[in-house]
Amino acid sequence: MLQLIKDPAWQATAAKIEAKISDRLRQIDETVLYNQAKVLEAFQDEQVADFHFASSTGYGHNDAGRETLERVYAKVFGAEAALVRPHIVSGTHAISLALYGVLRPGDELLYITGKPYDTLEEVIGVRGEAGEGSLAEFGVSFDSVPLLEGKVDFAEVAKKIKPNTKMIGIQRSAGYAWRPSFTVEEIGAMVRFVKEIKPDVVVYVDNCYGEFTEDLEPTQVGVDLAVGSLIKNPGGGLAHSGGYVVGRADLVHRAACRLTAPGIGAEQGAMLGTNRTLFQGFFLAPHVVGEALKSAVFAAGLFEEIGLETHPSSQARRTDIIQAVRLGSRERLISFCQSIQAAAPVDSHVKPEPWAMPGYADEVIMAAGAFIQGSSIELSADGPIREPFVGFLQGGLTYAHGKVAVLSAVASLKARGLLD
Repeated sequence: MLQLIKDPAWQATAAKIEAKISDRLRQIDETVLYNQAKVLEAFQDEQVADFHFASSTGYGHNDAGRETLERVYAKVFGAEAALVRPHIVSGTHAISLALYGVLRPGDELLYITGKPYDTLEEVIGVRGEAGEGSLAEFGVSFDSVPLLEGKVDFAEVAKKIKPNTKMIGIQRSAGYAWRPSFTVEEIGAMVRFVKEIKPDVVVYVDNCYGEFTEDLEPTQVGVDLAVGSLIKNPGGGLAHSGGYVVGRADLVHRAACRLTAPGIGAEQGAMLGTNRTLFQGFFLAPHVVGEALKSAVFAAGLFEEIGLETHPSSQARRTDIIQAVRLGSRERLISFCQSIQAAAPVDSHVKPEPWAMPGYADEVIMAAGAFIQGSSIELSADGPIREPFVGFLQGGLTYAHGKVAVLSAVASLKARGLLD
C-alpha cells in the first residue's frame, strides 16, 4: 500500500478526485462543526463528570452514569427520553424493542418506504421459522407501500392507512436497495402527512447509518421514535456493543420494558464498565461520522472516474454514510469486498466469501476488518449475491484510511482484469 500511495499516477488520480469533491468535503466539515458543538453543549448541560464513568454491577440500580448518558442522548436528539444500553445487540434488536413495545394484537405496522431491511423480515413474520415469536405470531399485521421512483407514494399511503394502523415505519437508509436515502427534511414531510390522516399513529424511524450526517435528527421533525446501533455512527468507533431508542418518553418506556421486563423498564441494567467508552464514543461521533462521509464521497468520485455507477453520486448531499456502487457481476462484487478486507487493519489476511448469513434472504459477502466485530462505522463493505451485484461501502474511522482502502481496492480490481 505504501508503494501504491507513492505512485505518481495514483497520486494524480487522488488529487483529481479531491479537487472534484472539494465543495462536498467543505460542507461535511460544516456539519461536523455544528454537531460537535451540539454534543458538547449537551455534555456540559448535563454536567458530565469523571464519576459518571464508574462501573455498576448486579441490578445496576442508581447508575448515575447510565442515567446521565441517556439524558445526553435525549438532548442531542431533541427527544423526551432515551434508552442507551450495551445490552442491545444490534440495530435489528433496537428496532424490535420499538416494535414489540408499541404494537399489540390486532394492530398494523405499515412501512411507507418500501420493504424493510432484510433482517426485519423475520421479526415482522413475512419470512422465517414458525414459533420464533414474530409479530405475525402475536397477531400484528404488516403492510408496505412500494416507493415510486425512489420516493414515497403519498397517494398510496393515504389509501393504506386503516383504523388499526398503529405504527408507521420509515427506513432512512436505502439498505440493500438502489435508491436515495431519505433526508431529515423528507422524513418530516412524511410525518406531517400521516399525522394529518391519523393523528394518533406512532411514527418510528430506523435511523441506522444516518446519525450526525445532517444538522437535525428525525426526532427533531416530529418522529415519535428513532432507533439505531452503537457500533454504527453514535458509538464513534469506541462502543463495544449496544443500541439506542429515543423519542417520546412513554414509548421509550415501553421499549425499555421489552428490553428488561414490565415494572422494571429502564431502572435496571448494570453497565459493567461501559460508560466511559459510550460517553467518549458519542463525543467523538460527529467527527468520526464526518471522516466516514468523506471516505464515501471520495469512493464515489473514484468509482465514477473509472466508469461505474454510484448511489449517491460524489456531488450529492449525504444523509447517511453508505456508498453503493453497481459492480455488475458476482466476480466483481466478491473481489471488491475481498480487496476492502485486505486493506483493513484487522484480519487483513482473511478472505471473505459469500455465505447464508442469518436474517438475510440471499447469500451475503461481508468485509469487516474491524476492531469491534461487525462495526460498520469502521470501514467495511458488503452486498447480497444477487442482481445487479451492488457493493455497499460504509464507515471509515479516518478519511486517510478510507482513501487508501478504496484506491487499493480499485488497483486490485484492475490487476485482476476485472476493470478496464
